[in-house]
Amino acid sequence: MIRIEHIFGSRVGSIIRGWTGKISEINRKYATPKIQMSRGVKFALLMLRVYLVLLVLLLGYKFWTMLGGGGI
Repeated sequence: MIRIEHIFGSRVGSIIRGWTGKISEINRKYATPKIQMSRGVKFALLMLRVYLVLLVLLLGYKFWTMLGGGGI
């Protein structure tokens, strides 16, 4: 396995390894939620996800038509 120090050098590699260690520690700490969400909150978050996906699809469609690929 290639170590990150071989790619970036020992100084930069150790800095990046320290950052990834901190990020991994934070991810482990907050992996499980500490609050309970009601059904209303879960539904609102689901609707927000759907809305955001629709916005991304709309932006993608607009981008495609601006490029001239929409005229089939």
